[in-house]
Amino acid sequence: MRECMKTSSQFANDYLNGLKQLLDRLPLDDFERVTQAVEVAHAAGKQIFIIGNGGSAATASHMMNDLSKGTLGHKGDAPWKRFRVIALTDNVSLMTAWANDTDYNHIFSEPLKNLAQPGDLLIAISASGNSPNIIVAVEAAKQLGVNVVGIAGFSGGKLAKLSDVAFVVPSDDYGSVEDVHMILDHMLTAYLYEKLKGT
Repeated sequence: MRECMKTSSQFANDYLNGLKQLLDRLPLDDFERVTQAVEVAHAAGKQIFIIGNGGSAATASHMMNDLSKGTLGHKGDAPWKRFRVIALTDNVSLMTAWANDTDYNHIFSEPLKNLAQPGDLLIAISASGNSPNIIVAVEAAKQLGVNVVGIAGFSGGKLAKLSDVAFVVPSDDYGSVEDVHMILDHMLTAYLYEKLKGT
């Protein structure tokens, strides 16, 4: 049996050091633009949709939870206007109906066509920025007059090019990109809560 080159603690130390270096290189100006896009949608009472595949689907669900409830504080009893958020990842029967009867690439774009109105916001999450069903949904959003925030990694892919606002994590490692996407979610939620509390 081949010996492992590192102990688990050594591997963890290297992973965390890489993540620390990555955090220092994040485009915080783009985080500011993401925040502004979400604030504009909230102020106008617009619907926010979130999509992603695999680990990014879990992030989409988590972000929906945080924007819907986390922005109201732990007990959810803050008095200010609530965020209107739907994670299109969370309706399995509808996604599988579109995938089975048409094409997997339509699982987000078609539900979006049922629900979206001009001025709404789509937050699209894709580590590579090139997931076909994400791109199809973004293209549908643009046709519907929906603003798009793209959250990606790698070089941003097609998603970064098509989005009105893009936040690209400068890494080619899926795990690290997804780690930072969750950090982005928590930073966004905490910022919005503190700002709303201050007003």
